[in-house]
Amino acid sequence: MDTRIRFGTALAGLMALSMVSASAQDLPNTMVWTSYDVGSAGYAEASAIADAFGKEFGTRVRIQPSGSGIGRLQPLLQGRADYAFLATEAFFVAEGAFDFAKPDWGPRNLRAVAGRPAGITLIAAGDAGINTVEDARGKRIAFVAGNPSVNVKCEAILAFGGLTLDDVEVITFPTYSAAMSSMTRNESDATCTTPTTSQLYELAESPRGIQYAPLEADNKEGWDKLLKVLPIMAPSDEDVAAGLPEGEIAKMAAYRYPVITTTAEKSADEVYAFIKALDETYDLYKDGTAAMKRWSLDMSGKPAIDVPFHEGAVRYLKEKGIWTDEDESWNQKRIERMDAMAKAWDEFKSQNESMGEDEYAEAWMAKRAEVAAGLN
Repeated sequence: MDTRIRFGTALAGLMALSMVSASAQDLPNTMVWTSYDVGSAGYAEASAIADAFGKEFGTRVRIQPSGSGIGRLQPLLQGRADYAFLATEAFFVAEGAFDFAKPDWGPRNLRAVAGRPAGITLIAAGDAGINTVEDARGKRIAFVAGNPSVNVKCEAILAFGGLTLDDVEVITFPTYSAAMSSMTRNESDATCTTPTTSQLYELAESPRGIQYAPLEADNKEGWDKLLKVLPIMAPSDEDVAAGLPEGEIAKMAAYRYPVITTTAEKSADEVYAFIKALDETYDLYKDGTAAMKRWSLDMSGKPAIDVPFHEGAVRYLKEKGIWTDEDESWNQKRIERMDAMAKAWDEFKSQNESMGEDEYAEAWMAKRAEVAAGLN
């Protein structure tokens, strides 16, 4: 009897070890992720998650930073990266919009794994005299070359205050990092970004200081103007921001950043293993930055988000009891919209191959708006 008990205990122990080993082996030994520049919130969060994966599963992750949306997307689309920690370029490339309206781009079939809720507003140097969005008239606004994710959000936020790009002095910097640090160097007065990037903490501690232009939820006229430019944001109260006194709230817009993105063709089992690891290592990385608690899947695993959730992610979210019928309905509608955009692009491209690049992009953006209006 004792022998049988000891044998059973030993067998159970071996099975438990086997299960742990199998769980760890669900992730590849090595992965490549792309992210924003070193110093950005996206890079810091990707680094914290990669470190957690290494500690828990022994997975080695190489993070490839880039200051442009194109630089973050190309390795993913070319199969040289497994996942990309993206901003709104995920939405733009899925629709072939802005920088991706060129003949050699167009709509691409991407999928989300998860995306942390993030706030954004017009963030200014404290000495620039920008207390409201309207105050930005005539001021120097930092944009990022090849980065519609930052630039179009800024255009939308300026619209909240009744301003267009003609009302401000747009200064374009070669990288995201350079743009975000430009206020500290007094090379610009304001920009639009998440409030937790390292450059903003430096700005808050600098002689210039920091100021957040509010996007009040009850300003219906302002929000109507904002959403006409970029219909993927909503009012948000933010209590985590560089230089924001404890207990205070900043009125911002909410979107998803970073969005962990992969291709639709990525194996469902691989994506399932990834989001499972993201969930299981949460306690290891949740304190990595001030905003990382928002990676909890009850927040990061819910629509609305820039692109549809991957089937592997949905499988895990259903198992966790997070995914609802409403979420599934949203996901299917988002897939239908992407399919409609891809079909319209193929037809448009075959009929307009002789157009110059700029003329082509302008005509496609008009066609895209027509397709989107028909779907809404």
